[in-house]
Amino acid sequence: MRMVDIIYKKRNGNELTEAEIQFFIEGYTKGAIPDYQVSALMMAIYFQGMLPHETALLTKAMVDSGESIDLSAIEGYKVDKHSTGGVGDKVTLIVGPLVASAGVPVAKMSGRGLGHTGGTLDKLESIDGFNIEMTEEQFIDNVNKHKLAVTGQTGNLAPADKKLYALRDVTATVESIPLIAGSIMSKKLASGADSIVLDVKTGSGAFMKTLEDSEALAKEMVNIGKNLGKKTVAIISDMNQPLGFEVGNANEIKEAIAILQGAKVEDLRLLSLEIATHMTVLAGAYSDYDEAYAALERNLENGKAFEVFRQFVIAQGGNIDMIDDLNKLPQAAHHIQVTSDKEGYVTKIDAESIGIAAMYLGAGRATKDDSINHAVGITLNKKIGDIVKKGDVLVTLHADTAKPDDSVRKVKEAYCFKEGSVERPTLIYKVIRD
Repeated sequence: MRMVDIIYKKRNGNELTEAEIQFFIEGYTKGAIPDYQVSALMMAIYFQGMLPHETALLTKAMVDSGESIDLSAIEGYKVDKHSTGGVGDKVTLIVGPLVASAGVPVAKMSGRGLGHTGGTLDKLESIDGFNIEMTEEQFIDNVNKHKLAVTGQTGNLAPADKKLYALRDVTATVESIPLIAGSIMSKKLASGADSIVLDVKTGSGAFMKTLEDSEALAKEMVNIGKNLGKKTVAIISDMNQPLGFEVGNANEIKEAIAILQGAKVEDLRLLSLEIATHMTVLAGAYSDYDEAYAALERNLENGKAFEVFRQFVIAQGGNIDMIDDLNKLPQAAHHIQVTSDKEGYVTKIDAESIGIAAMYLGAGRATKDDSINHAVGITLNKKIGDIVKKGDVLVTLHADTAKPDDSVRKVKEAYCFKEGSVERPTLIYKVIRD
């Protein structure tokens, strides 16, 4: 078998066989096939696409390129979740304890953030002493004892994906839906869960900017799960403005705790309940959606989910005093109010610009070697649909510099106004099942 023949075949729009896909994934992972040939194939896939079962075979080959996590020692049905990313997305911090409060084990492997704000691990490390580096035995033991554990991803999960992603990033092929879907699902499938719930973002702060593209990606990933024997549900949710009111690591810990204590931050609360409901139904904890939703809502109100979060923090070495007194979490030196020069109803908040403003403060990484400042971030005072007068506070910047001019500029660029009332955006557009 020759790589040039595989490139030629896909260039002409033909379907690749399982053997051909395995050949190029295995060869590239081991270094036997050069970057330039795989680059040519990625571009052919970008233009010609892949059939659903073809994408599933690609994903399986990527899973098989490295280790898979064996979670069989964890008692019960394991359901994982994944978000395609967004600004202010602290949903995992809420959903994990909420699902665990229903007795469903959540064995979560997360990565660090690269971009606007930190990932789940960075946020949790706002808590002094919180340990995200556990042995497999410790990880499994924590899930069995507390129904919840979060750890860093092992370095050898789907190594083919790591190589392919780096290559796609420099060859203008990142946006290929089969390649995005294979990348996400290969890591999720290698992580060992029995089923997967996907939160596919759409809008200005999302990777997929249009609803059409987001739906295509969601369907592709659900089809991969179906083809590879994993029940998969995808929720398409809005990212045309940041989720909740807080952006930044310690800030987002505070807001997640507020939800777990019953706060009514509408968009964040509703999305967390939606994702958790599908996870618990897939796991068989409840017979249907309505029963699950009502039970989980009670667990937010009665403190059960929050107590799971407390025990989870203690089990992973975190300083519980920071959870019981949120003022002990990292605090920025300056709190700068950014006021509006315009007036009207907020019609748009460019989530990406808010994310970049947070990154300028130090809440995210421009490169993988950058360090995270857990204390800094942004609190939104106005969201889409709110009325604003000149001089009203749009956001509060939590900064370690007294004059974060770049962040102020990006925030002001993010907000758009118009006369007359504005409808608040749809939060959940569609749920896609296999």
